[in-house]
Order: sequence, then C-alpha cells, then structure tokens
Amino acid sequence: MKDGFLKVGVASVDVEVANPIHNKEKVMEVMKKADKNGVKLLVFPELVLAAYTCNDLFLQKTLLDEAKKQLFVILEETKGQDMVTVLGLPLTVNHKLYNCAVFVQGGKILGVVPKHYLPNYSEFYEARHFAPGEEEVKMIRLGGKDVPFGMNLLFCCENMEELVIGCEICEDLWSPLPPSTHHALAGATVICNPSASDETTTKDTYRRNLVSQQSARLVCAYLYSCAGEGESTQDLVYSGHNMIAEYGAILKESRRFQNSYIETEIDLQRLEADRRRMTTFVTEGADKKYERVYFRLKEERTQISRTFERTPFIPSNKADRERRCDEILTIQAMGLKKRLAHTHCQSAVVGISGGLDSTLAVLVTARAFDMLNIPRENIVCVTMPCFGTTDRTYSNAVTLTKKLGASLREIRINKAVEQHFSDIGHDPENHDVTYENSQARERTQILMDIANQTNGMVIGTGDMSELALGWATYNGDHMSMYAVNSSVPKTLVRHLVRYYADTSKEQELKEVLLDILDTPVSPELLPPVDGVISQKTEDLVGPYELHDFFLYYMLRFGFHPEKIFRLTRQAFGEEYDVATCYKWLRTFCWRFFAQHFKRSCLPDGPKVGSIAVSPRGDLRMPSDASSAVWMSELDELKDKLGL
Repeated sequence: MKDGFLKVGVASVDVEVANPIHNKEKVMEVMKKADKNGVKLLVFPELVLAAYTCNDLFLQKTLLDEAKKQLFVILEETKGQDMVTVLGLPLTVNHKLYNCAVFVQGGKILGVVPKHYLPNYSEFYEARHFAPGEEEVKMIRLGGKDVPFGMNLLFCCENMEELVIGCEICEDLWSPLPPSTHHALAGATVICNPSASDETTTKDTYRRNLVSQQSARLVCAYLYSCAGEGESTQDLVYSGHNMIAEYGAILKESRRFQNSYIETEIDLQRLEADRRRMTTFVTEGADKKYERVYFRLKEERTQISRTFERTPFIPSNKADRERRCDEILTIQAMGLKKRLAHTHCQSAVVGISGGLDSTLAVLVTARAFDMLNIPRENIVCVTMPCFGTTDRTYSNAVTLTKKLGASLREIRINKAVEQHFSDIGHDPENHDVTYENSQARERTQILMDIANQTNGMVIGTGDMSELALGWATYNGDHMSMYAVNSSVPKTLVRHLVRYYADTSKEQELKEVLLDILDTPVSPELLPPVDGVISQKTEDLVGPYELHDFFLYYMLRFGFHPEKIFRLTRQAFGEEYDVATCYKWLRTFCWRFFAQHFKRSCLPDGPKVGSIAVSPRGDLRMPSDASSAVWMSELDELKDKLGL
C-alpha cells in the first residue's frame, strides 16, 4: 500500500428473497474469496442480507430480526479479516426503519450509513417502508456496542492517509445533488454505493455514465455494487451491473444478467495528486459537519493486476486515436494561424531534415497556411546538409517539400562550419559536443536570417520529449519564433505523421511519410558509416517510449521514482529488463532537472494535451532546482533491486 494502490472488490450474490440465512452464506463465500485475494475494501448490493425486493415483508419483525442476527453471525465469522466490507440490510433505529449500509472490519462494526433519497415513483415504493437517513451522526446501540449512525460518516485509514471512504446508496447517486459530492468535499477519496437498480432497456448506459461522471467530477474512486439474479422477478429484473471507476475511467465492469464478483486496484495517490493540483477542488470550508471513524489496514504490498498503457499520450482505440490526431493537428495549426495573422507574416521558414519532427512541423504549417488562404509556396523549407546528412534523409526532405507545394532552398553548411572551427580553433577531427552543436547553431542562424529576408517567421520543430530531456542545442534547434511541436511527445509525433500518411490522397506523399516514419531518430551531426546513419538518438539517451512514460507519470501525477519504475515494469513487461528500465529512468530524472534552463526560455507554442513544459504554463520550475531527493530515492531503489 506504500505506493497508493488499494485492491478493491464489488460483488452481487445469488440471494433468496426474505432469507437472510441463505444470503449470509452467499455473502461469506465472496468475503472469504476476496480476503484471500488481498482485497481491502469490498462492497455488496443494497439490502443484500434480506434482498431488496421484500416489499411489505420489510414490515415483518421476523425478517428484520433475522437480518440483524445474520449480520452478527458474519461479524463472528470474520474476526480475523483485515478487509473492510460494506453490507446492506434494513435496520430499525428509534422505531423507524432505515435502508442501511453497514461497514464492518475484523468482526466489528465501524459505522452505519442510512440511505437519504428514497425513490417513490414509477416502480419504486421505498418511502412505504423506510425513513430517509439524516446527515447528522449520532450513536446507536447495535450488538451491545455504541455505533455511529448517519449519512455524514467518513471512514479514514490511519496508516494510509489517502484512503477516506464515504457512502451513498443507490438513488442517492441519481439525485440532483448526491451525498457523495459533500463526502468528497469533506475529504472522501473512495465512494461506495450499495445499489439495487432494476434493468430496463438502455438504462445500463445511463447508469454507467452516472458512475463514470461522478467519479470524474469528484476526482475519486467509485465502487458500485448492484443487486442481481435471485431478486424477485414479479415485476422487475435485476442484472447485477457492478462497476469500479477511477476518475472517470471504468476500470472493471461485470457482465449484466449474471451474478459476479469483480476486483481491481485503485490508485489513491493518483487521485490525491489531481486534487492537489486542482485549485478549484476546495475541501476546506465544506458546509457539512462530518464524523470520522478511524481504522487500520495491514501494511503490505498490493499486487497489481490492472494494466497500464505503454503510450499514455496515445489512445489504444483506433477510432479514438484518429480523432485525437486530427484534433491535435488542428490545435497546432490554429496556434500558428493566430501567430501568423497577428504578425502579418506571409512567409514561414522551416528547417527540413527528413526526420519526424521537422516533417510534423511542415505538415502543421501547411494546414495553417491553408486556413489563412496563404499560398503554400510561401513556406520556405530549408535543407542544410552537413557532415552527418545521409542520402535517405536528404531525399525525403526534398520530396516532402515538393509534394506539399512548398518552396525548397538547399544550403550546404560544410564550409561555413569548417570556417567556424578555424575561427575558434577547434580540430574538425574532434567529434565532441562543439563539433555537433556548431552545426545546429549554424542552421538556426541561417533560418533566422532567411526569415528576415522573407518577412517571415522560423517555425520550431523540437518536440516535448526532447525538451524534457534537454536533447536540444541551446540557441540552436532549441530556438525558433513559434514552436508548434513543443507540447507533443515523440511517441505522439510518430502517430500524427502516420495519421497524415494514412489519410493522404497523394500516393507519393504517403510513401515519403512512411519512409520518414521508418527512419531511425537522429540529429545527424556525426558522419554516417557506409552511407547509413551512425548517430541514433535512442542509443544515446534511451527509448522515447520509456521517456514519454516517465514524463507522463512524473509531470501528470508527481509520482515517486520508485512508483514510476514499478508502473514501467507493469506496462512493458519483459520488453525491457530491470536494469534497462532503471538506467533510463535515472537518466530521465537527472536530465530533467539539469536541462531545465533550456525550457525556461522556450519559444511560444500551443499546448495540445494534459501535459506541457512551457515555463509560462504547466511547468513553472526553477532552473537551478536540485535533483538530490529524486536521485537519493533512485539510489535506494538500486540497492533494493540489487543492481
């Protein structure tokens, strides 16, 4: 539980109407299974010990007494359980009957939450039997002990401070202002909902949206347990539609029309991170008084069964991915369109290398020019071959420019760079950082001067992954007049270019884009070997798919390096071994801090996703911040891993 994961479960069981003895047995079967699996929070349906569809039998003391008796039997049989379980049953308090959710752990009752909103329309008649629960918490006598009773109860884990549980029951969620809203504002990170929602056509879609949206709105996990098979079908059918949601995403969902048990892990640190970032999520000053019940859980490492996308910036669904790509290209183009219109520029200058980033930049520029009805021939693509340029990238740069209808200028910079080496006294046989960066800065000088010649602006090509790593030459390719790719990670650049290729009606343009996609990522600053690229970026700084994964979880949620490492291993499996994952995570953390000065003077550029590294927007970080705490944790992790 150290890294914030909590295994949770939701179940519907095969009840018999008005038979608490049978229902208790079914409940116990699932409780034993869940406890064995390491589940720490388990939710059963509304009124599960009696069954929801008892109707006027709820007025029979025989049924009420037996349901309460079976609750006590469960307590006796679960004295050794660490798991918190939410059980539904009818309870009489001060001569009134309430529809209740009872929280139990280790043979003890933690508290009782009554249902507030009682549906009494259409097929529902709950107000005939039950009294509405009240917010105020009071003590009731149950099983010979004083127990807190009321809607405004929060169950707080003392040794996992991110875990605060609130509860609402079925119709509570369907109301205009669900109790869970107040629970979350008071600090609840997990909402349990024991429910008995009957099934009618298309109701499942609405129900799913309710659960998903409430978990998103409240930045919480939502555990929804629904009554299923076994309930009376005299007039209605219950499908056992169980769901576990986290911040808008349905992590696990049961098949309807069969009783089932589902479990997964919720990430409480992720929820806490987003609440911490969202200044509009104000917990202080909540206008409700709450009572908090404290409990403890055994401290143990949660085994993770849920999956994590290797490419968190890219939807796995093809249709969603295509929509995302088109939207991002439009956002990039709209940003550039405004800048061109504001400056009255009729020209744009792009350093075209035949690589992915410059390809995306010129594709975006072409779209922006089309929006402004500026001829594409006013896009000046400049190819600047030098020591490391290969025939393949040169040819692709030339072909791409021609197929887009842009203008092409070829300026070989060998002599200019050699003259510069002579001026500063650098040995051209010394292929160090000076050798490499001199080429990048010469190219930037040329682009800037051509922009002056054409009354245009230089369009930046560098992407967010390069900026995160500082893999850019300061005042070289790092600089431009508008950086269209500055919030696009490298893994996404590839998909954007592929989307453009897949949707292109021009076969030759499609072919050149596909060949660019197949070309190794390289700055081409070192001489090729036998005409083939010798300097491959990912051999030097590590795989971009790993760095983008690190970037997402570090900036989006502020996770510890150790947790990011664990998620990396979970996402990539055996594709990268332990030592490789550790090596590149360490590289990422060190470079991220050491290279921030390059981001501090980053040119303007549009934000396209949930993360950006602009010093004027998402990342207001001092350039001289220390990485010592992060590196110390990585040192400890290295020792744990035996590396």
